Amino acid sequence: MLKSLFNWKVLLNLVVAIGVFVGLVWLTFRWLEYHTNHGQEIPVPNVINKSVYDAVKILEDTGLEYEVDSAEYNPKFKPFQVLKMHPLSSSRVKPGSLVRIVVNPRTWAPITVPDVINKYSGLAFQRLDQVGLKIGDTIYEPSIQKDALLRILYKGNAVNPGARLPRFSMIDVVVGSGPMRNISIPSVIGLTVKEARAVIAKSMFEVGLVEHEDGGKDESDIIYYQDPASGDVRDQGMQIDLWASKKTPAELGAKISQLNSIYRMKVDTSLPPVRYEEIPAHPTPSYDDPPAAVPVPKRDAPKPEPVKTETPKAAAPAKPAGSATEKPKTSSANPSAGNTNAKPASSATGQQPAQKPKAKKMVIE
Repeated sequence: MLKSLFNWKVLLNLVVAIGVFVGLVWLTFRWLEYHTNHGQEIPVPNVINKSVYDAVKILEDTGLEYEVDSAEYNPKFKPFQVLKMHPLSSSRVKPGSLVRIVVNPRTWAPITVPDVINKYSGLAFQRLDQVGLKIGDTIYEPSIQKDALLRILYKGNAVNPGARLPRFSMIDVVVGSGPMRNISIPSVIGLTVKEARAVIAKSMFEVGLVEHEDGGKDESDIIYYQDPASGDVRDQGMQIDLWASKKTPAELGAKISQLNSIYRMKVDTSLPPVRYEEIPAHPTPSYDDPPAAVPVPKRDAPKPEPVKTETPKAAAPAKPAGSATEKPKTSSANPSAGNTNAKPASSATGQQPAQKPKAKKMVIE
């Protein structure tokens, strides 16, 4: 068996196989050297602070590939200015290597406008500031939505939520200032429903009930009645009800009269005017001050009355006998009696009665 291994034919085949293997390995390395430019290096040119157009031209002339990427906008640098590069300019690379450059964009990256329409203006302003939008002018417009954000304007044009704007863009906002008062209602009699809607919206009112005579919804029907009537004054945002038909208002006189009896109030002018009298205004009580103490009436103790002592008064001088008032009365039954039953009249002022005069003795001869 060993003798057969050292046969010259076997040895020849082995030598040939080894030679083929060595040749393939040598060719492979030669091909890799050629393909990878082994031993060939070129310096990376410096393109920082150059414009992207000049940087691309320099890299192409050098035989290098490039890849452009944008960073966050920096207003300190010019638009499309190269800010960074990799590998750095001090490196040496093979021809055809890839160089990545970072360029300053033209402006801020766009952001999405948030949905803040019909929201309270304070919260809407805060949300717009959070996404990076700057508020310029605030325009107030009459609206029933007081203090609500109605529209967003960018360079004079309305912007819808979801639109893309550059970051830190200056925008204007329209805010509702409250409804207008006492606006005259326009007349839409004779107009189509479509035309009436436009007129009502322009006058800052809203369309309420729209009743079609045939029960349809044709916008070309003619308005023959409206409530409230034209010329009345209402506040902004009030609804106007409409009645429409394919007939003209002149052909619907009976229907209009029926609606007038329902929606038009008749005022009786034959009654005398009502007079109102003003009630005198009473001072409003103040609950801040403590209530005043009510004085309690004092009960006086009864005082002892002093005892009056009567002093005897001197007898009044006798008046002449001819006086009728001082003449003593005597009883007719006993004329000779010395005592009389008649009492002297008391004084009107409450004085003590005077003493009785003594009877005079009369001598008859």
